[in-house]
Amino acid sequence: MRTRTHSRPDPLTTVRNLGILAHVDAGKTTVTERILFATGTIHKRGEVHDGTTVTDFDALERARGITIFAAAVSCAWDGHRVNLIDTPGHVDFADEVERSLRVLDGAVAVFDAVAGVEPQTESVWRQADRHGVPRIAFVNKLDRAGADLDAAVASIRDRLGAVPLVVQLPVGREDAFTGVVDLLRMRALLWGAGADSYETAPVPEALREEAERRRRLLEETVAELHPDALEEFCSAGSLGEATLVRALRELTLAGDGVVVLCGSAYRNRGIEPLLDAVVAYLPSPADMPAVQGRPADPAEPLAALAFKVTATATGRLTYVRLYAGTLRRGDTVLDPGTGRTERVGRILRVQADRHEEREEAVAGDIVAVIGPKAARAGSTLCAPGAPLLLEPPTVADPVVSVAVEAARSTDTGRLSAALARIAEEDPSLVVRTDAETGQTVLSGLGELHLEVAVEKIRRDQGVEVVVGRPRVSYRETVVEGVSGLAYRHVKQDGGAGQFAHVVIDVEPLGEPGFAFRSAVVGGRVPQEYARAVEAGCRDALAEGPLGGHPVTGLRVVLTDGATHSKDSSELAFRAAGRFALREALRASTLELLEPVAEITVTVPDESVGTVLGDLAARRGRVTGSATRTGTAVVTATVPLAELFGYASRLRGRTQGRGTFTTRPAGLAPVPAAVAATLLAAR
Repeated sequence: MRTRTHSRPDPLTTVRNLGILAHVDAGKTTVTERILFATGTIHKRGEVHDGTTVTDFDALERARGITIFAAAVSCAWDGHRVNLIDTPGHVDFADEVERSLRVLDGAVAVFDAVAGVEPQTESVWRQADRHGVPRIAFVNKLDRAGADLDAAVASIRDRLGAVPLVVQLPVGREDAFTGVVDLLRMRALLWGAGADSYETAPVPEALREEAERRRRLLEETVAELHPDALEEFCSAGSLGEATLVRALRELTLAGDGVVVLCGSAYRNRGIEPLLDAVVAYLPSPADMPAVQGRPADPAEPLAALAFKVTATATGRLTYVRLYAGTLRRGDTVLDPGTGRTERVGRILRVQADRHEEREEAVAGDIVAVIGPKAARAGSTLCAPGAPLLLEPPTVADPVVSVAVEAARSTDTGRLSAALARIAEEDPSLVVRTDAETGQTVLSGLGELHLEVAVEKIRRDQGVEVVVGRPRVSYRETVVEGVSGLAYRHVKQDGGAGQFAHVVIDVEPLGEPGFAFRSAVVGGRVPQEYARAVEAGCRDALAEGPLGGHPVTGLRVVLTDGATHSKDSSELAFRAAGRFALREALRASTLELLEPVAEITVTVPDESVGTVLGDLAARRGRVTGSATRTGTAVVTATVPLAELFGYASRLRGRTQGRGTFTTRPAGLAPVPAAVAATLLAAR
């Protein structure tokens, strides 16, 4: 590991913590690589197809040509420190994106100029919406055949519900794309063949009228959204550059508009203006609200969130975002979730797989630390004398499972240790032992997710793993409930006994999840016992009566009950809640649910009929179709269980020319005939 010492903190207002978000193959990693080159952080451009980029440094990423693990890098531009996280674009690694978005202040969303908004673009955009992360957009690949900035912008408006604020106009189309017109300063930025930087020139005469029209449209849109801009527009009839820049920044921070730039990262065109926009429009840590009353101030007590854990040859790296305070080498920090204190041995500024040693990190920094042994992704690290608990990133429920076992019995212990380690690094991976078969089951977010996990075990631990056929995670839900089900729990085996009497109603909730409500009046069931009943009901949700699958989509109402002056306890009421709900579920009408995915298939026109027939055979429901110069794009909702092996089938039916992407689309009822077959096979 190459390191060098760096100790001077950056002023908060000159720091930008941002992620690069996009659909797979939109060019995220190439954008990141060109940013590092433009800022002088690297001196040779790497390429995804050559496996030479800085952020796709893992052998699995280089072999597959996609980003699998979120990678952090840092660079400097125009007196600002830019901390970047290059996130995965494949749906199976959406949890990496979720953990990254939890600690970022802003983001650059990258769009393919030919495809516009794609399925995973929409997913990561919604994730950013949930976290309130301000974004700017970069429409990439303008040098490709069929590239269309206006069509891409229209898809941002129509599919994402955003207000695009386009600040550039392309100079040239497709292969002839050579630069952009800067609509704020009304000048052309032109890149020559093989040039590493642009030259400034007057707006080409052929584009002047169009540039003025678009500048006017930008001013009108901004004036409609920003009160101060509207006042200037009404009084002067136009907006000055300073007013426009200030309004664009404020609209970006408020989430009321999205600044749109364009270029071709592969040809190194448009990167410097993108960096200027990052500095001008995206927030610094000082712009973010205080976290539980603690502002982003190095003088405040420490408040940090761990969002990623990796095991390396040099030790266990815990990636943290500091929200307040200062962290110094040798400090002792508290994990309030476990109550443990741990010592920070080293602080590192991360540069993908390389690191810079630091003496300290301050509020606003994203760094890695070596020392903490028990911290997990989502753990809070804070000053022992000023504890607080930060909200952890949400973890998606696994949808696909495989049975795994060591090929040699002597490796069983090593496999168990490897599985524990990989589940610690990736919280969306779950390892359990099947109660019926005794098999070790690994669950994750998709086939590729599990393939990568198994490959990582084989590579890092040298353990040969035998993998079973993938299986999806089914759920059971209530279609018709019961009311007035009474259950009396009585247990007497010497000493104090157990007594609890409960009456519950069970009804459909109408959506995945569980809701509990106590409607008991007159204090017949005290509140603490009602909470115990709820805990018991949650225990009962682990296995449903149909096939032993988890139960979801129901509401339980506690309507009555009774206590005993000596023998009632929270333990007794928890047991009563558990057994009552089990009985109620057996008396209810339930149905089986299965995970479904929205699939987008791109195929040659002549293969459409074959592909539609295959989707129908997989119980798919076509939801839309479109054509693009010799190709057809079909969207459909398909049960996840029917998509195993679909990649090879699609390649075979389209002579290798078909591609597809998927994203989770929730749960859907399993048809009765299919459910009967599944349940009979248990």
